[in-house]
Amino acid sequence: MPLVQVSLSLLALRDSRRLLRQWRFPALGPGSRSKARCLAAEVRTRGVGLNEPASRCDDEAAVAEKALECRSFRRFIGNVALARTVTDSLVAGGLVDSGARVFECNPGPGILTQTLLDAGAQVVALESDKVFLPDLQALKNKLNGQLEVVHCDFFKLDPLSSGLMKPPVMFSEKLFETLGISRIPWTADVPVKVVGFFSESNERNKLWKLIYSLYEQISIFSYGRIELNMFISEKEYKKLIAKPGDMRNYSALSILFQLACDIQLLHMEPWCSFLTSRDKKLSVPKSVLVPNDHLCLVRLTPRRNLFTEHLFTINSTRFVLMVKMCLIKRRAKLFDKLNSWNIDEGQSLLKQLEIPNDVLTGNLYPEEYMRLFEAMVHHTDFYQSWIFNEVLESTQSMEL
Repeated sequence: MPLVQVSLSLLALRDSRRLLRQWRFPALGPGSRSKARCLAAEVRTRGVGLNEPASRCDDEAAVAEKALECRSFRRFIGNVALARTVTDSLVAGGLVDSGARVFECNPGPGILTQTLLDAGAQVVALESDKVFLPDLQALKNKLNGQLEVVHCDFFKLDPLSSGLMKPPVMFSEKLFETLGISRIPWTADVPVKVVGFFSESNERNKLWKLIYSLYEQISIFSYGRIELNMFISEKEYKKLIAKPGDMRNYSALSILFQLACDIQLLHMEPWCSFLTSRDKKLSVPKSVLVPNDHLCLVRLTPRRNLFTEHLFTINSTRFVLMVKMCLIKRRAKLFDKLNSWNIDEGQSLLKQLEIPNDVLTGNLYPEEYMRLFEAMVHHTDFYQSWIFNEVLESTQSMEL
């Protein structure tokens, strides 16, 4: 090997090690922008190797710089190696099998967007921050209709306020109409698959908004069984799949999602693998009692048979509220809760369902809550005894 080549290789290796040290010990870095470049270099070194072309290195450094221009705190996939890993997991989970449109929420610099396109997905990039729109639009112009770009915040679809909406806030009806997507029956195939990140600061609120919309078949779910492929915190994932008897994690959301969706874990990735905006790039939400070392890519596919002759969109809100009220105190007796709604009727319901009188609300399976609700629907006096306005007022401020 020529001496010049050897010297250049040694210099490249030394620079890579220097950047790696700056990433691991941020105090050594000259500033936040330099730290962002170090982050891109560290991820590149760990995921791809020292033989990666210089153009790729420059691209990932530019991505890290671009992320700092984002006005809100967000997480991004900042290198191609991680994007390919995530895409492979999504494809293995059936992302492109049915030909459904893929909504990518807040794609940012578009690293994952490109690998999704390479995998054959028909992508709609829903980006809320204008700073990323020009690059996404430029990528769209290189393609022949495989990518659409919309200035839209997926998590702010269908606000409670009415009137004229300005992007990125909009109504789902406007979004789907613009994209030429029509409503289809609930039992039809999945028309749209959503990919993105839940913000860890309010992911539980977002999950509640989605579960209400799903059970009522409103918002995006008025167009069919919209599948969600989302990165959520390991802590919230563990709570979604918690089983009866796990009094710390089993919650109303556990029951409602397990009944409504097929839940599949596609991939787990350490928090440090992701690029973030602003100065919180190293922050990881703290959790003492529940593991929270990873972001989990979770597929939530609404079930075809969720709605029956007993559960439909008109009464589904009552079912959701019933579950929320029962799970306020997981160690309370279900018998006492039922009697508080209709004195002396709780025992007859439990006997009919062959459920012991001393069972705790946190020990009942999701399917048993559905059976309980169906029995209450048939029990006219019991069903009409609920004062739902008071129930709603008492639960609005509760985070279950």
